[in-house]
Amino acid sequence: MRILVATDAWEPQVNGVVRTLTRVVSECRAMGHEVLTITPDQFKTIPCPTYPEIRLALGADEEIRERMRAFEPEAVHIATEGPLGIATRRICLEWKLPFTTSYHTKFPEYVSARFPVPVQVGYAYMRWFHKPSGRVMVATPTLREELMKHGMKNVSPWSRGVDTEAFRPDMEPIYPKDWARPIFLNVGRVAVEKNIEAFLETDLPGTKVIVGDGPAREELQAKYPEAKFMGAMFGEELSRAFSDADVFVFPSWTDTFGLVILEAMATGTPVAAYPAHGPIDIIPGSGAGAIDNDLRTACMACLELDRKAVRAYAEKFSWRASAEEFVKNLQPQPEPERMRFWRRLRRLARLRKRAAA
Repeated sequence: MRILVATDAWEPQVNGVVRTLTRVVSECRAMGHEVLTITPDQFKTIPCPTYPEIRLALGADEEIRERMRAFEPEAVHIATEGPLGIATRRICLEWKLPFTTSYHTKFPEYVSARFPVPVQVGYAYMRWFHKPSGRVMVATPTLREELMKHGMKNVSPWSRGVDTEAFRPDMEPIYPKDWARPIFLNVGRVAVEKNIEAFLETDLPGTKVIVGDGPAREELQAKYPEAKFMGAMFGEELSRAFSDADVFVFPSWTDTFGLVILEAMATGTPVAAYPAHGPIDIIPGSGAGAIDNDLRTACMACLELDRKAVRAYAEKFSWRASAEEFVKNLQPQPEPERMRFWRRLRRLARLRKRAAA
């Protein structure tokens, strides 16, 4: 199948959405599908207000149209609600082309944390954006229930995975031997919506480590000089950071899943979190972490867990299963209709070119 994926989140951005999409696209190609990606790095961009590391592609409509005509996708998936997602959505509606969408980030809460915008306004935008979608793919059952309460329809599950070869236990230690144990680790974007300050404020023994970068790093580093800020890490170095920690702490209330949860578990490191979307679906009953409204209680409970059991739980998640579920959720046009549609569109394009000449 020819699949078009439009997303405003793509490399070199470093976050769970990008890791999910790049890995699922790779798995789809390995399964024999042809995938065309519409991503910010293909266009002229401007920095996102308050977050310059994220680049926004504006005015890309005509180029997206040309690429879609040339590719003739059999299924279209719009992964994000940003400029490229809006442009692709607009074209699909104009051409009466079915498409699916996905909900990766609690966008209303994310915006409300950064700007004086009520959460209700954000959800009104979400309903508008996703309403024409044949299916809205979400990572967890509790998020599906919440979105349906906010008036969204056709919400379907789309699981996540973890690379258990890249993230594994018993790797070479990375933290200096003179750092006090236990080591409590957080990995991710250092930004206000990640609620990292709640972790830094929590009274814990040992050492707190922050791996990642972002707009809030400088402020938090100055405010909490006792914490170890190590910057962004990738590849084996990142896996070592997970593996050498005693507990991974995930204080976010705005993530919809949290891939770092599975990455930590794959290295045998248990996860402490609030009972938020993502953790509440992954952790209870797993033996691989603890959730509690008191973050300290969850952190201390994790110190008692068996790291081998934590790793075994992570091994249940695979990217191939995630990609298969993604493809199953797509809504391609039936074959005869699809052929007629693209043939008609090509004819109209030729007529327009003749008229312009």
